[in-house]
Amino acid sequence: MRLENRRESGNVEDRRGIRYGRAGGIGLGTIVLALVAMYFGQDPSVVLQGVQNQGPVQQEQVPYQETQEEAEARVLVSKVLADTEDTWDAIFQANGQTYEHPKLVLFSEGVETACGFAQSAVGPFYCPGDHKVYIDLTFYQDLRSRFGAPGDFAQGYVIAHEVGHHVQTLLGISERNMAARQRASEAEANALSVRQELQADCFAGIWAHNANESRQLLEAGDIEEGLNAASAIGDDRLTQGRAPPESFTHGTSEQRVRWFKRGYETGSVQQCDTFATRSL
Repeated sequence: MRLENRRESGNVEDRRGIRYGRAGGIGLGTIVLALVAMYFGQDPSVVLQGVQNQGPVQQEQVPYQETQEEAEARVLVSKVLADTEDTWDAIFQANGQTYEHPKLVLFSEGVETACGFAQSAVGPFYCPGDHKVYIDLTFYQDLRSRFGAPGDFAQGYVIAHEVGHHVQTLLGISERNMAARQRASEAEANALSVRQELQADCFAGIWAHNANESRQLLEAGDIEEGLNAASAIGDDRLTQGRAPPESFTHGTSEQRVRWFKRGYETGSVQQCDTFATRSL
């Protein structure tokens, strides 16, 4: 991506180096009750588990030594976040609305959020309770080495997908979907989760469309990087075919690629209505 002369967002909050514990000797490893490894955008009410009746959270700030790789990733995510702000500012304004910019929180090891406590193993996520995107930048090492999805655009796609969840929150989509899931069976709730995740992929595609058409940020191979990242995190690939489709919560590799491409090719929010289509 051509980000050299692009601005950085003023909405990045750096919490790296903060360590968390509980009164009474509760260790960090006992705080999170369940981890979902490296899923993007998993519903925080499911993934993140706040710990109750274990005393107050204790925080300790320790020096954090940023690596060169993390420094480069920090600048990249800040510039991508700024570009998503430009994209959604324009889209909301065209519809007579004002886009509320989300905060992006950088953390290391673990973080306290309005959705509960999370460790780095949950991967990047969005918390609708505080309108913030959370990421431990070491995730990008796994994206490259574990998932085989290198490249700056693949990293940008991660941020754009989580910002997509923020857009869903502002538009009331997340609230409506959560209410529907609470009334549904487990299989039906999973299917609704898939639709929400695929829509966030489509919204990430809208950002890519806007970044390319309005600001010419994309270079040769960027879209392929995004498609590779979307494919790498499909439920079917993550579970290596061992899980039944009715247990999927994010969609297959093919579905994630297809909806990202729809957003990129059309640039239209209306074309991203995954809840209105019968076949995903």
